[in-house]
Amino acid sequence: MSIAITSHVVDISPAIRERIESRFDKLNRRQIVLINPHVVIQKEGLNYLVEAKAGVPNDTLFAQAEHEDLYAAINELGQKLERQLGRYAEKPLAQRANAIQPVSEEGE
Repeated sequence: MSIAITSHVVDISPAIRERIESRFDKLNRRQIVLINPHVVIQKEGLNYLVEAKAGVPNDTLFAQAEHEDLYAAINELGQKLERQLGRYAEKPLAQRANAIQPVSEEGE
């Protein structure tokens, strides 16, 4: 998978690229195609702000994380995306469960 990584202040080292790619590889376990994932790394004061946007069929995932350690911010971002992807994957099941409700008969 090709991940677009941009940064305005921080140089993207191979270690940073590998950490981001490993977090997105974990997202691929759900067997949902991520369309054009894009990660933006910024430095605001003493903290790093990491934002990610990725398309999924009929929806878009977006998450951001802020931490003074860049790698911790990347991990937090990955966790947020995992939660969103989990909700996206479970959404059809939840809708189907709510749609099927038992019909009670008045005569019983």
